Amino acid sequence: MSTGFVSQVKEVSQSAIATLRPWWELLEPTALSLPSNLSEATTRLAQNLTHFRSNYTLLLLIVLFLSLLYHPVSIIVFLIIFAAWLVLYFSRDQPLEVFGFTVGDRVVMVVLGVVTVLALVLTHVWLNVVVSVVIGVALVSLHAVFRGTEDLVMDDQESPYGALLSDDQDPSGNYTIM
Repeated sequence: MSTGFVSQVKEVSQSAIATLRPWWELLEPTALSLPSNLSEATTRLAQNLTHFRSNYTLLLLIVLFLSLLYHPVSIIVFLIIFAAWLVLYFSRDQPLEVFGFTVGDRVVMVVLGVVTVLALVLTHVWLNVVVSVVIGVALVSLHAVFRGTEDLVMDDQESPYGALLSDDQDPSGNYTIM
C-alpha cells in the first residue's frame, strides 16, 4: 500500500513539474526591456500571463506561503490546499470534468485561488493574505510587462486574443449569408 502511494505521489509531482515552463526561460535577464507604449505593455502582459501561467501561479503560492511562516495553523491549512492545487491544477493532463461538464484551467485556478484566500482568512491571517497577494500580483504583473515576448514560442492552446488569431485558411473569414 505504501509503495503505491509513494509512486502515485511521485507521478503527481512529475506531472506538476511538467506543466511549468523552464525557469531559465522565465528569468532570462536579456529578455527584460521597457515596453515602448501602453499597447505593447498590455500585449506583453496578456502573452506572458498565458505563456507562464503555471510558473506565475506557483510564484504567487510561494509568496503566500512565506507570509505564513509564523502561523503554524495557517501553514497546515495552506499545505492541505496546496495538495489540492497539485492534484486539481498542476498535475492534470486531461481537462477536469465535474458532473459531466468540462471545467477549464482558468476556472480551476480562480476557484482554487478563492478557496485558498477564504480558508486562510478564516484562520485569522487576513492581513498576511491580503499583503502577500498584493505583493505577488505586483511581482507577476511587473515581470509580465517588462519581459519581452519576441523569443517566446506561443504554442499554448489558448491565445490571449481568442479567436482573433485563428488559423483559418480563408483570410476573409467564414461568413454565412442569411
